[in-house]
Formats: sequence, structure tokens, C-alpha cells
Amino acid sequence: MGRQPPGERVLIIVPAWNEERCVGGTVREIRTALPGTDVLVVDDGSTDRTVETAREAGAKVLELPYNLGVGGAMRAGFRYALRHGYDTAVQVDADGQHDPREVPRLLAGLTDADVVIGARFHGEDDEYRVRGPRRWAMVVLAKVLSRLAKTPLTDTTSGFKATGPRALPIFAQHYPVEYLGDTIESLVIALRAGCRVAQVPARMRPRSDGRPSHRPLKASVYLFRAGFALLLALVRRWDVVADRATLSPEAR
Repeated sequence: MGRQPPGERVLIIVPAWNEERCVGGTVREIRTALPGTDVLVVDDGSTDRTVETAREAGAKVLELPYNLGVGGAMRAGFRYALRHGYDTAVQVDADGQHDPREVPRLLAGLTDADVVIGARFHGEDDEYRVRGPRRWAMVVLAKVLSRLAKTPLTDTTSGFKATGPRALPIFAQHYPVEYLGDTIESLVIALRAGCRVAQVPARMRPRSDGRPSHRPLKASVYLFRAGFALLLALVRRWDVVADRATLSPEAR
């Protein structure tokens, strides 16, 4: 049975923590690539000029009083989207690694899925390489979640994702805030709720300020924590339903 295409109201959510050097350029690039699409920067308790820089670039800004991590910032963004009548949300990182020109490809994937991942390891990104324990962890995670999703997934830790109308209220209520929960556990939650997860090819660019998001010395720790996050996600009981009305303006 085919699914209805995603609604027309799309919100780009940009979680940001101390990203004053990157967020302005990222917001401007999004607005150029996707004219007429609203951009929400969720400031995750930054202590620099992230808020001012984002507003100067033309973004809406949701300020969190303290740092919650990417998961907490995205949950706040999903709630904002739901309460302001958006049908679809797309996560784009503040550091410039995600190309907003690829957002339409993710949105097109929502015609047949509820969550669409922009996958770095899908045959098109020849420049992006991950080696060692971190790469091993990604391969294992992809295999396990591919079996759960009943479709091939190659990049389950990608933060470049589109969330459609069916998954949006689920994430607004249940999006996990633990380390790696915003990637691994969120997919498990969506799948347990009966949502379909798919992926499309995407390219990963270097950070706009040149700082890597993961240092080589942390690779082994990443391997352990990724495995633990997956195990926790699989053993938890998630009684989730898609209830858009729960977080509607009338329900506040």
C-alpha cells in the first residue's frame, strides 16, 4: 500500500552548540539552496555568539537554557515543528558538513518512507573515509539495523535525516537524548512504532572551520559506546504511537 507524499511545510532543524564560526554560513547556504523553507537553529546552551550569528543569517532561533546534547536539541526542534504546524523536519548539522542542496533528495524519499537517512556509505561518497574501530562499529550497527528495518542501511549513525509526518510526533515525544541515541536508538524507536526507514546517497563535506568531529584517540571508546547504545535500544521496551494531537498547540 503506497504512502501519501509528505506535506508541504518543511522545517530545517539545525542543532548548534558553540558554533558561531560555522552556523552563519550554514544558515545562509540553506536559505540559498532552499528558498522559502524555514530554518530553525536550536541553540544547545551555547556560551559564544551562536544565537546572534544564527539570527543575523536569517534563521529562527530556539534557545535552550543549558546543554542537552544533540538528542535533546533535536527533540526540542521536533516539538517546535509540531506545535507550529510543520509536516516534515530535516536535520542539518551546523558545522557545514551536510550539503543542503541534497535535502530535496531526502524529501523525495519520504514518499515511500517515514524516516530517510542521508547515507555517506552508499556508493557515491568517495571522499569520506572512516577507518579502524569506528568504522567496524558502523558496519556492525548497519547490519543489525538493516535486519530490523528489513532494508539495506549502510550509515545508521548519519545525522543528516528527514522525518515525515508519521514519525514527527513520535520523535517529538520520544526522541532519545543519550549519547548516540539521536542516531541508533531513534531508528529503533521509529521501527518499533511501525515506521519505515530508508536511505538515499549523500556526501559528507569537511567541517567549515576545519575541526574534526571525532578524534582518532576516541575511536575505541566510540566502538564500545556504540555497541552499548545498540544493545540498550534493542532491549528497551518502547510503547510508542504516532499521536500528532498530543503536542499540538491546543494540547499545550
